Amino acid sequence: MSVSAASDPLAALSAAGVSVWLDDLSRELLAGGELQRLIADKHVVGVTTNPTIFASAVSKGDRYDDQLRRLGNAGAGVDDAVFALTTDDVRDACDVLRPVYDRTDGVDGRVSIEVDPRLAQDADATTVLARRLWEAVDRPNLLIKIPATRRGLRAITAALAEGISVNVTLIFSLERYREVMDAHQSGLEQALAAGHDLSGIHSVASFFVSRVDTEADRRLDALGTPEARALKGKAALANARLAHHAYEETVAAPRWQRLAAAGARVQRPLWASTGVKDPSYPDTMYVSELVVAGTVNTMPGATLAAFADHGTLPAGSPETDLHAAAAAHLDALERAGIDFEDVTDTLEREGLAKFEASWKELGETVEREMRSETTASAAPGATGDGGSEDADLLAIYLNDHYSGATGGLELFRRAAQAQQGTEAGEALSGLAREIEEDRDALARIMSDLGIDIRQSKVAMGWLAEKAGRLKPNGHLFSRSPLSDVLETESMLLGVQGKTACWRALRTLADTDGRLSADHLDALTERAGRQSTTLEELRLAAVTRVLRASRPQTPTSA
Repeated sequence: MSVSAASDPLAALSAAGVSVWLDDLSRELLAGGELQRLIADKHVVGVTTNPTIFASAVSKGDRYDDQLRRLGNAGAGVDDAVFALTTDDVRDACDVLRPVYDRTDGVDGRVSIEVDPRLAQDADATTVLARRLWEAVDRPNLLIKIPATRRGLRAITAALAEGISVNVTLIFSLERYREVMDAHQSGLEQALAAGHDLSGIHSVASFFVSRVDTEADRRLDALGTPEARALKGKAALANARLAHHAYEETVAAPRWQRLAAAGARVQRPLWASTGVKDPSYPDTMYVSELVVAGTVNTMPGATLAAFADHGTLPAGSPETDLHAAAAAHLDALERAGIDFEDVTDTLEREGLAKFEASWKELGETVEREMRSETTASAAPGATGDGGSEDADLLAIYLNDHYSGATGGLELFRRAAQAQQGTEAGEALSGLAREIEEDRDALARIMSDLGIDIRQSKVAMGWLAEKAGRLKPNGHLFSRSPLSDVLETESMLLGVQGKTACWRALRTLADTDGRLSADHLDALTERAGRQSTTLEELRLAAVTRVLRASRPQTPTSA
């Protein structure tokens, strides 16, 4: 049962404590005054964006043409052009929403901009780009969107610790949501220790809704039983309600209460992906059924218009009843044979893949528009046989580095194992994890460039490291004290070679839109830190081993 708010459903929704945000942004929306009208007439108090939204805006409108032409004539790379377009739009939107920000003491009036989703598995690169976006837009009502991948959690904490307000996006599972709330509190604790004013750091956690039903319903349809069909269309709301229950538990706990006493703002739950995917469901379902004070609902334009026209608010059931029913529904899904953890894991993978595909589409659209005025004057045959030969050489170069990275990773792991239980071993274990992440980053770069990994080279790299154990260390097969010195020197040389690779790719990024300059800058910066750590370990090993083994000067009788 529900009660109608027929006179102004969006006003009723706002009065119920739900912040109405628009999941859309374009230069047309800004320049034409439409965003201002939505604020004034439709109670919109925030805006979210993503790569799909920007790609659509650039491809459909002509208000970007002049800027794209200027960027193209200036020789800008695609990533730099995307950065310029998106930050300009978001800065302008922040200015439009600034009165809302001031009126609500910073709670609303927010505009979100997303980090490059290709960096989602690299916490350091994500943090670097978050910082760059924050500084470029330079508005207090900005939120930086960071995907809630497992590796992204560290970037969320790092950004908040620097005083950067964050919109954590792409949350599907309750487990991951709890990890997000933990990362948020860790970031605020670090910010407090660094002397930041916690009241100025804001965050929302974007819990995705409709896609959960899409995936769960698909699996229920595959079961094909009447019992399975009866469970359709309820998983998303159940999941969201349990997420809000987890939020209530978190803010009631002593850890959060200590932060709140220091001036911290809560990380509000934000319902994202609230456009209905199944046309048989009510088109306002994911708004009407998630009316909870202190939350945000970000709606695509069509959903906003639908709710403004015929939205309703729930009559109201005790929240404890809703939580109990939600838990019971997920239990029923498990009994029916639906692995709900696999549902949410699948959605996270697919969601990130969709964001990356949209980012690629955005880059391709920007490059096409930016180069349109210069293509005609380009020399014929500029991408002929020479380009093909260059591509072959690049494939050889990167495969050689990937092979070396495989051997290097084995060496780091072995050295860490050999020194387990020592400070050096702990440092090497951390470096080994980073080296694995760097190798994965190189693999993704190669994939973006259309370069296949040649497994024969990978095997040779692995075998070369194994053979490299037969070093002149004084022992043929076993380790000697000299091993620590020789291994750190080998690892240091490997990291220096990797740094050269990142710098080479960074040079290519200026003219190749498939390469992320920000990502490569972050990888180079991390390699520098790795070299510093290895040099410290090397010198410590030299001091420990070589000085101790100096021959003693004979004493006279």
